[in-house]
Amino acid sequence: STTITAKTQVFCVESMQLEFSNGVRRTYERLKAGKNGAVMIVPIDSKGNLILIREYAAGTEKYELAFPKGLIESDETALQAANRELKEEVGFGAKQLTYLKPITLAPGYLSHTMYMVLAEDLYAEKLEGDEPEEIEICYWPLNDKQRLLQQPDFTEARSIAALYMVDDLLKQRTQ
Repeated sequence: STTITAKTQVFCVESMQLEFSNGVRRTYERLKAGKNGAVMIVPIDSKGNLILIREYAAGTEKYELAFPKGLIESDETALQAANRELKEEVGFGAKQLTYLKPITLAPGYLSHTMYMVLAEDLYAEKLEGDEPEEIEICYWPLNDKQRLLQQPDFTEARSIAALYMVDDLLKQRTQ
C-alpha cells in the first residue's frame, strides 16, 4: 500500500508498505515526482559550441552551470518539451532534436525521470519562461570538454552525464 505522508507545491512524500516474494515486509519512503517527467537539452550551435545556462540552484544555494532543463507539460512529448524549454531558457529553437536516453536520479527513493535530448540546427526564437530572473547564457567549445568538467560550478550529475552521452554520440557519427 502507499500513503502520502507530506505534500508541498514541489514534492510529495509517500510511504510504501511492500512485501517481497520471500515474504519480507519493509516500509520505504520516496519522493514522488510529477507524472510527465522532465527534459534536459544539450544545445550545440553551428560553431560547435555547447550552450549552457547559469542559474540559481536552491539546493546548493549558489549559481550553477548546467544544460537547460524543465518539466514536460501534460500535452507534450519529451521532444516538444525540449524545444519549448530551449526557446524559453536560451532563446533558440532546434530543427533537429535527437532523443538520447531517459535517466533517473537516486531511483531508490526518487521517482523522477529526465529525458536527455541533443538539440542541433538552432534558430533564434524566444518564448516567455517562468524564471524569476534573467538566465545567463554560456557558450562553451565542445572540443574543450575537460576544462568544462573542471569548472567549480559545473557539478550537476545530469549535466555531466548528458555531456558524455553527446560526446559519445558525436564520436559515433564521425566514425
